[in-house]
Amino acid sequence: QEQLVESGGGLVQPGGSLRLSCAAAGDIHTIYLMGWYRQAPEKERELVAEASSGGTLSYADSVRGRFTISSDNDKNTVYLQMNSLRPEDTAVYYCNAQLMSRASGYKTLWGQGTQVTVSS
Repeated sequence: QEQLVESGGGLVQPGGSLRLSCAAAGDIHTIYLMGWYRQAPEKERELVAEASSGGTLSYADSVRGRFTISSDNDKNTVYLQMNSLRPEDTAVYYCNAQLMSRASGYKTLWGQGTQVTVSS
């Protein structure tokens, strides 16, 4: 059974930094895309950043220039470095992966979510 395990959330002051990690585990043949979404209270989940297996990186306009997504393909892990954090970045951050499982074919997985709170 494939799963995503996230870590790295927490409380940070405005202007601070946090780094999120997400590792994909299980019987994985290929990972096509890994990324981060976030959901603030009473708002819809939105894409923050994603990285394709071919190296294409995409960012939401609200985080471009402040957040950096990177991946370690050998470890099936994606990272989100968040700098210059703002109160409006406060949300639950979810890892997402689109992959091919050796046992059960194409899957879209979600992590359990990690809280990021930006507050003084």
